[in-house]
Amino acid sequence: MVKNMNQLSNPERRDARNFDAPMRQSEYTAIVYGGGQPDAPRRMNRLVERCYPEKSPYNIYFGEMHGHTDLSDAKPDIDSYFLTARDTAKLDFCAISDHDHGGVHSTELWDERKWKLTRDAVRRYYDPGKFTTILAYERDSYPWYNNLVIYFNSHDAVIPRPSIPGEITKDELLWFLKQENLLVVPHTTSFLESGCDFTKIPPECMTPLIEIYSRWGTDEYFGNPNPVRIACRGGYFHDALARGAHMGVICGSDDHEGTPGIIRNQATHINLEYRWPGLTAVLCRENTLEDIFDALKKRRCYGFMGGRIYIDFRVNGHFMGEEFTLPENAEREIYFDVKADAPIKRISVVRGCVDILHFDGLPTTPEKYRYMFVDYTGEGDTDSYYLRVELADGRFAWTSPVFVSPGEA
Repeated sequence: MVKNMNQLSNPERRDARNFDAPMRQSEYTAIVYGGGQPDAPRRMNRLVERCYPEKSPYNIYFGEMHGHTDLSDAKPDIDSYFLTARDTAKLDFCAISDHDHGGVHSTELWDERKWKLTRDAVRRYYDPGKFTTILAYERDSYPWYNNLVIYFNSHDAVIPRPSIPGEITKDELLWFLKQENLLVVPHTTSFLESGCDFTKIPPECMTPLIEIYSRWGTDEYFGNPNPVRIACRGGYFHDALARGAHMGVICGSDDHEGTPGIIRNQATHINLEYRWPGLTAVLCRENTLEDIFDALKKRRCYGFMGGRIYIDFRVNGHFMGEEFTLPENAEREIYFDVKADAPIKRISVVRGCVDILHFDGLPTTPEKYRYMFVDYTGEGDTDSYYLRVELADGRFAWTSPVFVSPGEA
């Protein structure tokens, strides 16, 4: 339990309501009915603020998780790509994820020369504490996911060759998901030509993360305001959560133009409508490959559309991506602290794929919002809570969920 929230003391509150606010503390009410004390507003604010958890032990690092070079089907060479990400976009980390087919007019990425160029560049630009590079590639993986981005926790890895180029068997997929040194993330999951169908994929084949947004569009739920061009039911984040997947979120641009992490004046990629890059934020202590990879594996991350958005989201003190148990009637204490580089339009709290509360931006502090509330009732065997942030300029951010299951605390 977060300190001091248990001072919500009315014995009938759980019978009367599903949600509660920290201002319903008995001490707060005593000040309100205290006869006009001159320091009442300050004392009231302090009572609310003392409910907030201690400062996060993690730093927030920002990166580009998905982009291509002229080693497959994109414009930039690999050096230009890393230099743009580091020096122009000012990112903390960056992954190179060229296609395994190497482009239709060239050799496959597992060609010895191509993969050596990739690994050499990833090693060359890695500067621990300042700029972290991640070795990755995008694998065609029909029929299960069509497009999977595979990330390695080292710079020395070799591409596992597919048994059938362009395809993946269930056994191969399960092998990838079991490897501690690999991270598997599907891309444009609702897109007919490159997506998947979570309503058919068995739980053991669910990935730990989903790329919820790229420059192609958003894969949160069917009917979202930024869809991909040909969108199919079944391929959304909500479809996976509804099947019981414990899945976190990242964003990646799928950049082909040499603009990783950069907001464009206009979209230029074929069939592309969105100029915002897809960026990923990780919560970890050090800007190193080890720490960033570990945070991603543990889903301690969130995704957003361009610029900079800082989010701290917790349930009963547990950070995004974490799983924990609570007794059946225990209170869930939801806390968020959001800071953005543009005015906040709305913050929505999503439980079990349903928006349960929203908080509209305040004109007095348009780029910051901090709050905490209590949820008295859960919905299912396991409840997932995540935050959706909408900015006034049309950008969105999504946190990885916190998962709450019934059991002993």
